[in-house]
Amino acid sequence: MTTSLQDGQSAAGRAAARDSPLAAQVCGAAQGRGDAHDLAPAPWLHAGALLPAPDGTRGCAADRRKKKDLDVPEMPSIPNPFPELCCSPFTSVLSADLFPKANSRKKQVIKVYSEDETSRALDVPSDITARDVCQLLILKNHYIDDHSWTLFEHLPHIGVERTIEDHELVIEVLSNWGIEEENKLYFRKNYAKYEFFKNPMYFFPEHMVSFATETNGEISPTQILQMFLSSSTYPEIHGFLHAKEQGKKSWKKIYFFLRRSGLYFSTKGTSKEPRHLQFFSEFGNSDIYVSLAGKKKHGAPTNYGFCFKPNKAGGPRDLKMLCAEEEQSRTCWVTAIRLLKYGMQLYQNYMHPYQGRSGCSSQSISPMRSISENSLVAMDFSGQKSRVIENPTEALSVAVEEGLAWRKKGCLRLGTHGSPTASSQSSATNMAIHRSQPWFHHKISRDEAQRLIIQQGLVDGVFLVRDSQSNPKTFVLSMSHGQKIKHFQIIPVEDDGEMFHTLDDGHTRFTDLIQLVEFYQLNKGVLPCKLKHYCARIAL
Repeated sequence: MTTSLQDGQSAAGRAAARDSPLAAQVCGAAQGRGDAHDLAPAPWLHAGALLPAPDGTRGCAADRRKKKDLDVPEMPSIPNPFPELCCSPFTSVLSADLFPKANSRKKQVIKVYSEDETSRALDVPSDITARDVCQLLILKNHYIDDHSWTLFEHLPHIGVERTIEDHELVIEVLSNWGIEEENKLYFRKNYAKYEFFKNPMYFFPEHMVSFATETNGEISPTQILQMFLSSSTYPEIHGFLHAKEQGKKSWKKIYFFLRRSGLYFSTKGTSKEPRHLQFFSEFGNSDIYVSLAGKKKHGAPTNYGFCFKPNKAGGPRDLKMLCAEEEQSRTCWVTAIRLLKYGMQLYQNYMHPYQGRSGCSSQSISPMRSISENSLVAMDFSGQKSRVIENPTEALSVAVEEGLAWRKKGCLRLGTHGSPTASSQSSATNMAIHRSQPWFHHKISRDEAQRLIIQQGLVDGVFLVRDSQSNPKTFVLSMSHGQKIKHFQIIPVEDDGEMFHTLDDGHTRFTDLIQLVEFYQLNKGVLPCKLKHYCARIAL
């Protein structure tokens, strides 16, 4: 009986040697000395002590019980140098506790910056996505989630940045950074992130789109978008771009073609015959970045540059830099590359923004104010009994009237105090009340205003209000429309000793800038569109 048990234990030791390098070394050394059987676990071998093996295991146990009853001191315990081998012969030799758990999630500290260069450190799991990071910052800072908050990868040493897609793993993005690079993650709004799903007509100009197969009739922008998401067909984007020659400072104007397999350029004018096409870059293992200061940093012909950068860390020599003639052309190229690279994943990010991979998914985080917004209804308390306003048009008109009435009461409360001094003080208050608004930017230049609007997306209605540089007593409304930035001067006018603001030479007057902004958020007026999204510099 004892011999068969030892043979089974030796087999278990040999199986353990195959599974573990450590056990293999131990058993190998033992076999060299001819005592491998001593290392096999036995019923009389305990983790706490190594006792000499008696002739019979039952007698050994009886002797120990007898010693304990007589209070005879036992042999001092000797530490076991191989505790992992001390287990039942019918179980695995190596304990499962020695291996890392499959569902263990390592954490890492990341730092995220805002536009005013304030930062916040976050302790996040290794599988956290960009959308999850945005959701954490939204909740920690009590922002309202309108699905436009975005995480950006900023590379200052080469002057480029890109939108980190919502499904991308942030830790993987950080792993591609060089040790000495001062790269940053920025958190801000990007209203144009998925705008091409809502208004594709602004992103794909007719002169830049063609089709590989014959089409019957005209193709709408929505159909073009569906072709990008399809795996069988695709539209071809083509046009002139300035390309920086490798190893040189010069730029060359070349005709490019964007296809599903990559980006190509023609060696003979605008010809797209296969013998005239040469491969330029693929986007499967590269990311598309937008140049922030192409003219100053890389000597580009225009400021509408973009580039391909390999996923692995690399310097400026690894960049493949391009430059478009205008912003609409650059937007078309970048949008098409994003669609060809990610395909349906972008559409899923747009339709289901709360499907995260880490613990910050929709199961643990709900949209801000979603519960209260779903439970709010419009009420009318003007009669003897209150009633719920079910007609949406009536509810909107009531809200507008109530807002205007509240504004009039506020103006009367500030302006009628019965003395000229009080009147002048209230007028000064009205003139300065706008400084606390998030859409007002004090003393920024025209170029800085354009940069802020471009960063937050060239979507119709994105705006900000700033001081005028040419006339210190006036203000400027800067807004985006048709992927272009337009500036409108807000002129102060005086009537009966009171100051007003106007955009249309006094036909529509406002006592302060808050009234003006609220009016044009509801009415188009002399503007090309209503004011929709304001540019704000948030602090973390």
